[in-house]
Amino acid sequence: MEKLLNIMQQLRQECPWDREQTPESLTRYAIEEAYEVEDAVRSGNVNDVRDELGDLLLQVVFQSQMYSEQGAFDFDDVVEAICQKLIRRHPHVFEKEKFNDLTPDEVSQLWQSIKQQEKQGKVQSRLDEVKHAPALVQAENIQKNVAKIGFDFPNAAEAYGKVKEELAEFETAIATEKSDEMLDEFGDCLFSLINVGRKLGISSEMALLSTIHKFKKRFAFIEDQVLQQDKRLEQMSLEQLDQLWEQAKLHLKQQAAYEQQSSGTSI
Repeated sequence: MEKLLNIMQQLRQECPWDREQTPESLTRYAIEEAYEVEDAVRSGNVNDVRDELGDLLLQVVFQSQMYSEQGAFDFDDVVEAICQKLIRRHPHVFEKEKFNDLTPDEVSQLWQSIKQQEKQGKVQSRLDEVKHAPALVQAENIQKNVAKIGFDFPNAAEAYGKVKEELAEFETAIATEKSDEMLDEFGDCLFSLINVGRKLGISSEMALLSTIHKFKKRFAFIEDQVLQQDKRLEQMSLEQLDQLWEQAKLHLKQQAAYEQQSSGTSI
């Protein structure tokens, strides 16, 4: 860790690009690196996971170095703060004598109770903590939050009814060809659909990431098939690409079945 901190300090002094960065200019890289960690974990390649975790750690070190230069805090302060928070929010681990064995649900309730105690005296809305996350996550967290006070559909079926209502309004907006109305109604459709997923216990973020991962695998198959034909994607007609897409779906489905069968046999 000391080696990494020293390297970062040297880069800030001697590298023109690193030297001109600010905390604001780097925030998007932290978000990108977090997504790359998720992608690496999903791929199952442990070497990629190791490398991407290193890239994510670099963002923490980089930000800490810049704030250290301002005299605000340094990396040690960041580490100490998270250590104290983890100890404070896990009394059932660090103060076992005060707690009987807790279930995961009881641990979650205790965690939330401690968080609320930490916020005492601060004026805030219920939704203040729902921020600094991808839009899908923010939407889901807002819905979870207001559901705690009963502002929620009673079941997924009624929530889906709202989706159909919003889709109809979106269709009307498309007919108007007004971009601001289409944007507004499209957002309402997404928000409503995320709500249905939440009611069914589906993470919208994970569901979309799964679909993106699936799409990328299928498209990679198409690229490989086109390359084997000694052609370029731009030379293929939409009909040909659609045929390859269907082949990709079948191929990957068979591949997944084979891997599942092989895994079961090895066990």
